[in-house]
Amino acid sequence: MPLWSALLDRAPRHRLALLGLVLIVAHFWYRKRRSMPFGQPHGKARRMRAKGEEYDFDEYDVVVVGGGTAGVVVAARLSEDPSIRVCLLEAGQSSLKNPFATIPLSYSRLMHTRHEWKMFTVPQPDTDGGLRYWPRAKLLGGCNTFLTHTISFHTCAPEDYDEWARLQKGQEGADQWAYRNFDHYLKKFEGYQPNALYPDVDLTLRGTTGPVQTGLHSYTSPTTPRFIQSCEEIGIPLVPDLNTSAGSMGVSKVSFTLTYITPRGRRSTSEFAYFTPEVLARPNLTVITEAHVTRVLFETTGSVPRAVGAEFSRWKGDIFQVRAKKEVILCAGAVHTPQIMMLSGVGPADHLTFHDIPVVADLPGVGSNLIDHPVVDFNFLDKTGSSIIGMFGDKPQHKLKLVKELFKYSLLRKGMLTGQMAEAIAFVRATDPSLFPPDKFPPSEIEDVSSGPGAPDIELFCTPAGYLKHGMVKMESLHYFALHAILLRPTSTGTIRLRSNNPRDAPLIDPRYLSTENDMAMLVRAVDLLKRIFRTAPFAAMADPAGAAHPDLDHGFAELSGAALEDTIRRKCETIYHPTSSARMAPLADGGVLDPYLRVHGIPNLRVADASAFPAIVSGHTAAPAFAIGEKVADLVKAAIASKV
Repeated sequence: MPLWSALLDRAPRHRLALLGLVLIVAHFWYRKRRSMPFGQPHGKARRMRAKGEEYDFDEYDVVVVGGGTAGVVVAARLSEDPSIRVCLLEAGQSSLKNPFATIPLSYSRLMHTRHEWKMFTVPQPDTDGGLRYWPRAKLLGGCNTFLTHTISFHTCAPEDYDEWARLQKGQEGADQWAYRNFDHYLKKFEGYQPNALYPDVDLTLRGTTGPVQTGLHSYTSPTTPRFIQSCEEIGIPLVPDLNTSAGSMGVSKVSFTLTYITPRGRRSTSEFAYFTPEVLARPNLTVITEAHVTRVLFETTGSVPRAVGAEFSRWKGDIFQVRAKKEVILCAGAVHTPQIMMLSGVGPADHLTFHDIPVVADLPGVGSNLIDHPVVDFNFLDKTGSSIIGMFGDKPQHKLKLVKELFKYSLLRKGMLTGQMAEAIAFVRATDPSLFPPDKFPPSEIEDVSSGPGAPDIELFCTPAGYLKHGMVKMESLHYFALHAILLRPTSTGTIRLRSNNPRDAPLIDPRYLSTENDMAMLVRAVDLLKRIFRTAPFAAMADPAGAAHPDLDHGFAELSGAALEDTIRRKCETIYHPTSSARMAPLADGGVLDPYLRVHGIPNLRVADASAFPAIVSGHTAAPAFAIGEKVADLVKAAIASKV
């Protein structure tokens, strides 16, 4: 037994807790830190005075609005060219010094803090009528810094990108989004880190030289192999890699397959990967944090509007502007990108006029076509005692376990804290006759809206813990596990709309969950698969019968059917943090906002590079496509600037 472990087992609890606290504080205080030249806009932007009087200010070639998953990529790649002066504006702070953004399993400690926007949807009438919490990061790196599903590396199905190309309907540049062409960017950002214990991942199919470290290095609980085996028992095949040209069908161990977790046990966020000390030292790159962008600036004297900069405010209320000589790129995400566009006068003309915003471009698609992956969660009492509640509970033994794990993480970069909740995932099709025999599941019950015959429309996953309402509802400190079903191809679409013309007011978010019959029918099939997994060995042996009497648990869900099951799905429907398509790339006639070069229709030097640009929601996790879009847009802008020299 290692000495530190022996000390932990023998030390009085209060002394042990103090020792652990001192160790962790010392670790994060004295560790080698990166120089982060972020922050103050003085000398980098012009201050706007109350009467419009202006100071002199600096100019840039490109202004990037939003330092999220894609925004950081865009700024870092553009600044590789020393002739391109780049300014990135981010409403939040750097995440590199924040342990909750670097330790993988501590992500929930950032929710409901100043590091996220604390937003909720409007009431959702087709669920239980309530609001839904929509966490969005306010940090460099964006949602890649703190949402659990952004740790799972998933490039989605190849057919997803072929669908993106088809939806452009032959516009110039459409074919560059087909998988055979876009796969280059899916590999460009990835730096897969091999693990000799898991040789089945084919390195020739992975990106190995990119800055974002992925690999097989996170903690895996005993829940995961049981889930995998039960999936195999009901007919879902085990596959070694969900991220190749072969597609993403089957079940795999996320913790054993691919995550955004480095071999040293920390999150590999876009800030960590792309904003290295060498990148930040570039004289042509400026990063301003705590800069809340209020609008894009336009010149409208010519035949078409031209984006010429951005305005932003600081927390004290001071207003600044930066000038973009060549392009402005919006990378603020599926909620804030359309909000900023509408505040700037780009969007549905009637909506802008209602809020007394001068119309720069009437684009009805801005803020429309919002789509998100809904999830339903089922929690169970775990009689095996393998839950991570052993670390996060309220009882003294839980606190002791946490201190042990903190020691293990600080000294060895191992243990539960390198985990990620969603440890095993399965992708299936609701039309698969081997899983849904036609005599029991008539094909006419659902519409196939997948992106192609090899693409999934349902995702299942397990977690070694239970949670309610994203952790907002406190559960008793007991051991739990949970099963979850995600609808990957919902047909319910919603909107982002302005609450007012005040940039500080959160937008109105209305995803319209479960507003189509097909979405409910698909989730009923997904939950049917969860029922089978729950009843199948070895997973079935985990459930403690005592949980049947607990009002917060779902031990009786396997008996639900008909209206009772649908009511349960409506009550439990939540976001899995994947909103997309609210400023989508599509022809103008189809309600599109962007052309195939991600330029806003009618404003050729304003682009969008984030999940709002997705022509259709992908059948999987959204972080990898966002990284790839960042890489793609950087190349598009470099080419555009070079062509005008």
